Amino acid sequence: TCMIVGCDPKAYSTRLILHSKAQNTIMEMAAEAGSVEDLELEDVLKVGYGGVKCVESGGPEPGVGCAGRGVITAINFLEEEGAYEDDLDFVFYDVLGDVVCGG
Repeated sequence: TCMIVGCDPKAYSTRLILHSKAQNTIMEMAAEAGSVEDLELEDVLKVGYGGVKCVESGGPEPGVGCAGRGVITAINFLEEEGAYEDDLDFVFYDVLGDVVCGG
């Protein structure tokens, strides 16, 4: 089994695999719920083509904050919720190439 973790604020890493528009991100859903602790793994993890598990970390709007903080928060959440303890063979991180902290 493979998992893709999109680590870009634009959240477009998984949309083709999911055959949809960009999925909701961990950071968006945490903001709506109040905190990351209020989320469940099933809320943020979607299964796409070929059984590939898909997650988007999300992040702040450009120039507002540090995209890296959203990635760290998302990865910590995935670890705590047991996303990496499954029968995963590979985990791919689609990381923004020009992470700049703007806030």
